[in-house]
Amino acid sequence: MRELLFGPITALSNMVALGGFVVVLIFGACLIMWAIVIERWWYFTSVLPCQSARLLADWQARSEHLSWTAHQVRKSMISRLNAGMSANLQLLRVLVPLCPLLGLLGTVTGMLNVFDVMAARGSADARSMANGVSEAMVCTLSGLAVSITGLYPNFYFRRRITRETERLSDKFVY
Repeated sequence: MRELLFGPITALSNMVALGGFVVVLIFGACLIMWAIVIERWWYFTSVLPCQSARLLADWQARSEHLSWTAHQVRKSMISRLNAGMSANLQLLRVLVPLCPLLGLLGTVTGMLNVFDVMAARGSADARSMANGVSEAMVCTLSGLAVSITGLYPNFYFRRRITRETERLSDKFVY
């Protein structure tokens, strides 16, 4: 049971030991990215239906729907819902491609360690180079793995915003 609970923490500490400080940055980006994904999922399943029902009721309570002012009110309501749906997605769209770049940073620092060892020893034996190459590969793997897990949620929420905006526009009839 103890191994089940502390397994992820042990795995993370091993990754940090193998990959250096860049793995901590990638892990931080991963936490932020998945916090946004969970928050957006909660918004779409819990908050958006209530907001859209309230604004739709406000729209239907209006006495007239054909004037220029009514059209502007309708646009404003749909725009407000669209802005709520799009909140924090820019950060998610930045974090997905940022993670492989952080992995690349770790790759470069790992390879610099390899070159430092080669310069200090004056030779290129495999044992002395293995630590730097390992650091480089762990960082690359971490950055790519985190980025890949964020690709689908990013695509999903962008498509859902488009679909929900169209659906809400259809509900706000004149």
